[in-house]
Amino acid sequence: MEQKNGSSFTGFILLGFSDRPQLELILFVVLLVFYLFTLLGNTAIIALSHLDPHLQTPMYFFLSNLSFLDLCYTTSTVPQLLVHLRGADKSISFGGCVAQLFVALGLGGTECILLGVMALDRYAAICKPLQYTVIMHPRLCALMASASWSLGFANSSLQTVLIFLVPLCGRNKLDHFFCEVPPLLKLACADTTVYESEMFFVSVIFLFIPVALITVSYGQIVRAVLRIKSSTGQRKAFGTCGSHITVVSLFYGTAIYAYLQPSNNHSQDQGKFISLFYTIITPMVNPVIYTLKNKDVTGAMKKVLWRGHDCT
Repeated sequence: MEQKNGSSFTGFILLGFSDRPQLELILFVVLLVFYLFTLLGNTAIIALSHLDPHLQTPMYFFLSNLSFLDLCYTTSTVPQLLVHLRGADKSISFGGCVAQLFVALGLGGTECILLGVMALDRYAAICKPLQYTVIMHPRLCALMASASWSLGFANSSLQTVLIFLVPLCGRNKLDHFFCEVPPLLKLACADTTVYESEMFFVSVIFLFIPVALITVSYGQIVRAVLRIKSSTGQRKAFGTCGSHITVVSLFYGTAIYAYLQPSNNHSQDQGKFISLFYTIITPMVNPVIYTLKNKDVTGAMKKVLWRGHDCT
């Protein structure tokens, strides 16, 4: 590896929003509030899934996995961004950048697969209700969740190694608020066509295969629901699936925009705000989407709160 490659750096400078100093204080306050809500909402989902026996089902097992994933993803970027927004030092060590990229790619890949697995769970629950407990037994659920995490981080290991083999020729100013693939590629002083093609190919696999799985699953679900004669049953079935579809749309919409669109089609500022959306907004609203009209979760929350009130 050349002396001027990224591995010779002591670190990177994350420029973030330093070109807009008037925006930094506002962003700090807004992101701090959003981050606290993200911690509260996702922690509540995980706690309720373990405390209430009625929520110890495959659906909530996968949902608690998703909440834990969102907690990790947000925590891997937002605390550092908050520190950089209120301080002059905006540096990150080379090792820290590698770790951050590895974690972000791993969690992003895991979420892609996990959302597809959750669609399969909804398909089994609605289209095969009598065999649901047999099909989605705990061992299979644990296996599918483990496979999602393993595949996500296996891909992340490969991508992280490849990105840091690209020669950077002494460049260490990253025009972003965390270490992400598109801005890192902009530092390269060599032709990155081969790597971009490889990244596009992997992104297609991790984005479109789960999307195809989700589309087929929900096609079958819609057919099954329309055969239900009771309007109450139809509303309940669509209600349990509607939250998942909303989360899928938010996650895949921003991911496709960020990773599958040519980099010259949008400005770097647009890229930063899109990244803010899927690192903080989506993890914050996911618990709200899943609990807003979910009587099981709201009922479990009331029972836990009343139990704590009775104890006092």
